[in-house]
Amino acid sequence: MNSSGKTVTLGRRLLAITLDWLACYAIVAALSGGIGQMTPDRSPIILALFFAELLILTALTGASLGQKIFGLRVVRFNDGGAISLLQALIRTIFLVLVVTAVTYDKDGRGIHERLSKTVLVRTH
Repeated sequence: MNSSGKTVTLGRRLLAITLDWLACYAIVAALSGGIGQMTPDRSPIILALFFAELLILTALTGASLGQKIFGLRVVRFNDGGAISLLQALIRTIFLVLVVTAVTYDKDGRGIHERLSKTVLVRTH
């Protein structure tokens, strides 16, 4: 159980992160002249945009685009307050290393959340 008592399912987490990735992919595709013009060398650009989107939106608003749409928010684990820039950075670095995002403890937190002392909660 997380700090607010509102459990976030793996499905909701995956939907949010998939939406974030697809949004970044769509932006890079549009700037590349369309999906048909995409080449494998665009993958690092998509990953960099994905990293930036997660870091900036999480640090400033407490949620990425996908998390906002699916009613999720990142908060401090200990008291449910707003996270710091450092927590957002630690969380994002380890979230981008996908293996850490799919390993959970008894509280439903991934390694990226334990290391950043954060938790993902439902807002509605």
